[in-house]
Amino acid sequence: MSVKPIVLFVCVHNAGRSQMAAGWLKAMAEDRIEVRSAGSEPADHINPLAVQAMSEVGIDIAGEQPKTLTVDAVSRADAVITMGCGDACPYFPGKKYEDWELTDPAGQPIEVVREVRDQIRQRVQALVDQLLAEVRP
Repeated sequence: MSVKPIVLFVCVHNAGRSQMAAGWLKAMAEDRIEVRSAGSEPADHINPLAVQAMSEVGIDIAGEQPKTLTVDAVSRADAVITMGCGDACPYFPGKKYEDWELTDPAGQPIEVVREVRDQIRQRVQALVDQLLAEVRP
């Protein structure tokens, strides 16, 4: 693992779950972990309800743009966290892979988006604790 681990969050549209996860990780890990996100079929823009739900907890993801998942992005990451993109994510031996089964917030009411946001927060906190423990001497 790198001295500064690189985490890549991947979901289909890179407009909801992966963007919220990236926002949480940036807030929790500050500059100790490099954060990236991408989508196997990126949307044109971030889900406005995901932006709203994150702003309610003081995290601004409004300036983010959905990005296309590339083999290079996966190859550079130390940890790849997928959220419902199935087999679209390339596999490289020796990397940490996790698949988080989370409701897709697309088309859902704000109450559901908030639930997904809070589930992601718990998982990201556990990931931060684990990654930072692995890089400590």
